[in-house]
Amino acid sequence: MPHFPLMLLPLATMLLGFALALLLIRGKRKSVLIGLHFLLGLGSLEMVVILLKGWPVGEAIPAGDFGAMAAGFLALAAFFGLLRPIIGRGSKVKANAMLLVHGSAGLAGVLLCMAWLSQSP
Repeated sequence: MPHFPLMLLPLATMLLGFALALLLIRGKRKSVLIGLHFLLGLGSLEMVVILLKGWPVGEAIPAGDFGAMAAGFLALAAFFGLLRPIIGRGSKVKANAMLLVHGSAGLAGVLLCMAWLSQSP
């Protein structure tokens, strides 16, 4: 099975995240796009976990060095993305720090996911 279609979901999530960051810099907030980014991000995480476990049908892709790390970074990005509105509510510095960790973990997760899928047979 070609892995290129599997790379599109994390890439679309990352590109939408970059677009949302640009909108945030301009002072705009689009709730629909944030919701779409949330759904795509959780879908990417679920895709990586399914590929690691080989569930429900099919064989698992060998994780190698990058598979488990990609899942971990994507889970960390999801955690900090969900936590940002709660912890960053009172302080703009805390909100920006959470957003920085969310974006960094997400970028690392997507890059590791692409490296993992490009190395797998």
